[in-house]
Formats: sequence, C-alpha cells, structure tokens
Amino acid sequence: MKHLKIVFLDANTLGKDVSFEPISSLGEYKSYESTLPEQVIERISGYDVVITNKVYMGRKEIDSSPELKLICVAATGMNNVDLEYARLKEISVKNAIDYSTESVVQVTFMHILNLVGKAHYFDEYVKNGEYSESGCFTNAIVPFAELKGKKLGIIGLGHIGSRVAEIGAAFGMQIAYYPTSGIAHSDKYQAYSLEKLLSECDIISIHAPLNERTKNLVGYKELEMMKPQGLIINMGRGGIINEADLIKALNDNLIAGAATDVFTKEPLPAGHPYFSIKDKGKLLLTPHIGWASREARKCLIQKIADNIRYM
Repeated sequence: MKHLKIVFLDANTLGKDVSFEPISSLGEYKSYESTLPEQVIERISGYDVVITNKVYMGRKEIDSSPELKLICVAATGMNNVDLEYARLKEISVKNAIDYSTESVVQVTFMHILNLVGKAHYFDEYVKNGEYSESGCFTNAIVPFAELKGKKLGIIGLGHIGSRVAEIGAAFGMQIAYYPTSGIAHSDKYQAYSLEKLLSECDIISIHAPLNERTKNLVGYKELEMMKPQGLIINMGRGGIINEADLIKALNDNLIAGAATDVFTKEPLPAGHPYFSIKDKGKLLLTPHIGWASREARKCLIQKIADNIRYM
C-alpha cells in the first residue's frame, strides 16, 4: 500500500480513552478534535483519506481535493456525504457497520430498567433523607413492575432490534414487532401493524432509521393509542417520535414514561420542549451515547483502519 495521507476531521467524537494507533499507523496521520464547515476545504487539502463522523463532505469539499481517494465515515449512517457526487468522481465512501450493537442494546435496557424500576424516584427518596426518616427498612409506597410477562413491541427489527428482542425474551417478555418497510421478515416474532403494536404492548422500543416512512411515525395520535402505563424508548433517530407531541403526552399523563438517546437536533438546544417536563422521573435523556461504549469505539476504530487498509 502506497504511503497515505490521512486526516480525521472530528476525532473528539470517538473520545480520548481509546487508541487511534490502528489508523495512525497506516500513513501520515493528522487529526482535529472538531472541524467547522468553513474549515473543511483547507484541512482536507492534499489528503488521500478523509475520516468524518458528522462533518459534511459535499460537492465543493470533494472538488477542492483532487488527491482524495477515500472518505471513511466513522459511523453507519452516511447522510453527511454526497454519495452520488462521490460516486461520480470515483471516490470510495466506506462506513462501519455492526460495531455498536451490544452497546445500543445495553443502553436500551438501561433505560427500560430505570423506567420500569422507578430508579429516579427511589434514588431521590434515599438521597433527600425521606428513607432515613421513614422508620421502615423498605418502600412499598411506589410500586414497580417486573418485565416478565410484559409485551415488548419493537419498531425496526434489524440487527439491533433483533438483539433487543433476544434480551427481552430472556427476561420472559412477549415479543412483537412493526416492520417499518411494510414487509414482515421474521419467522421468530409476530409482526403487528403500528396501531396494534402501540395499543397492545407495554413497552415500545424504537430501532429504525430515519427515512420517509419513519419521520414523525409516532405523534400525539399514536401515543394516545398506548396503554396509560406504557413506556416508549427511542434508540433509533431523532424525528421518529414527534418531540413536542411526546412531551405533551407525558405532561397529559397519556403514558407512564419515555426515554430517548437521539434528538432531531443534536446537541439538544436550550429551550427544547423536553426541558418542560413536569415530572422529571417520567423522561430519561441521554446524549446520543448508545453507540459509544469503550468496546464499541475500539471496534469502530479498527473497522475504519480496515476500510483504509483494503481501499
């Protein structure tokens, strides 16, 4: 393999606790913690390989660098690259797949267990001194439920959704799914219509991509179909659940709780409707971390390195 010049435009998205040596050992390597749109053209000049997680690579950026041979996306989704134009210019674009399944599944069940187990309430009950003053060794005032016997509805039964189904079944849950493509493809789990899934399942877990079929898939009308004790988890993409409708549904007590790791705009802007939740224990928010366990990020770096090595 010829000597390569490699630049990573937003390396801080992968953290500082993992080694980039699998990539840096492949050639002359330069990394930037982050890159603004107006900095891209200057920073990619003269490089054979550009690595980007979220920095946009469009027509003008591609045209600015005649040496460019490969764009590596440090993620699965490639909507930050003009794929059609890259193909026209005979520039390879490679993403990374199947590096974060276990990480996303773990965060999914972290949210489910925290919501079902009323973790926010019990943690606060102890920390605010109520437990110390109660005179009782336990708290049976606020009940929590078991997952066994509950019905888990999965929107998007791909690699991640299928793994969520396996773990749910291990808890003794009944599993159903809604195929966002409209085509049932599993012989292991029962496919439901969206309406049936929402109305019959106790917990809804979203693991679908954002596209024309899933944008605003779940709004106030759909949330009204759910059980009052129902929970909904979004680990797919922001925009699949209408965010204003979700907060209204929670504040109107249509459902018991929700959790989301993804947002329509990231990072979440100040003044977002989610900050107007009346009962903070009903809404759990994490900053798009589902993919980002240390193990997943190490795997991602290796997959990027492999994409460069075999370009």
